[in-house]
Amino acid sequence: MICIKEFEFDAAHYLPHYRGKCEHLHGHTYKLVVKVEGTPDQEGMVLDFVQFKRTVKELVVDKLDHTCLNDLLPQPSAEHISVWVWQQLEKPLTGPNYHLAEVEVWETKTSGIVYRGETC
Repeated sequence: MICIKEFEFDAAHYLPHYRGKCEHLHGHTYKLVVKVEGTPDQEGMVLDFVQFKRTVKELVVDKLDHTCLNDLLPQPSAEHISVWVWQQLEKPLTGPNYHLAEVEVWETKTSGIVYRGETC
């Protein structure tokens, strides 16, 4: 089974190693989708949604919301953001019956990245 939580955060960024309009400072309302795969525990849950939300909010959303992402990542493309998110959540979202399966970072309603922990 896959347990899913969606989040939104607003952040600014610029892409200094890109040639085009995104090399200039601009902002997005990002959508973050986090998926945890596992089997239900004795309470019948893969992961308690309250715990899931608290973990992602504290470790990721609160650190990214209303920031300039360049203060955290030198080239904050959706690809690099997704890897950073994975690194923050992989261990905290691993338990006896579940593990982090994938993260999605949506920069716009039609453009996003799916990351499953592959080596980059």
